[in-house]
Amino acid sequence: MDTMSVNVAPVRSAASIARARESARAFLERLAQPAIAAEAAETVVLVVSELVTNALRHGGGTCTLDLTAHPDSIEVAVHDPSPQTPRMRTPDLNGGTGGFGWPMVNRLARATAVTRRTAGGKTVSALLAR
Repeated sequence: MDTMSVNVAPVRSAASIARARESARAFLERLAQPAIAAEAAETVVLVVSELVTNALRHGGGTCTLDLTAHPDSIEVAVHDPSPQTPRMRTPDLNGGTGGFGWPMVNRLARATAVTRRTAGGKTVSALLAR
């Protein structure tokens, strides 16, 4: 099992999110057999982007990204200091306030989970096909 942890900068910026995506791509490229298919890799990177964006936007401005490769799946886990769990909401089609990310993550993932951390905050995780 391969694992990687990335601390995402405590600033809500495009650079922080881009660094998380690049770290995910590098992790996936280093995987031993079985290698991950290109489409599955892009799905993992998309979910990383959405979960990190949500953590930075709604979870206190800082987060840690953990990636774990299992034989048939990739687990994406994002830890942030906020105890507030993600919620489904109607996407805003006109005002640009979002609402698309969490439903999309739930559609792309085999499973999602939100776990409260004993030290405070939460972990949002998604299990994706490899």
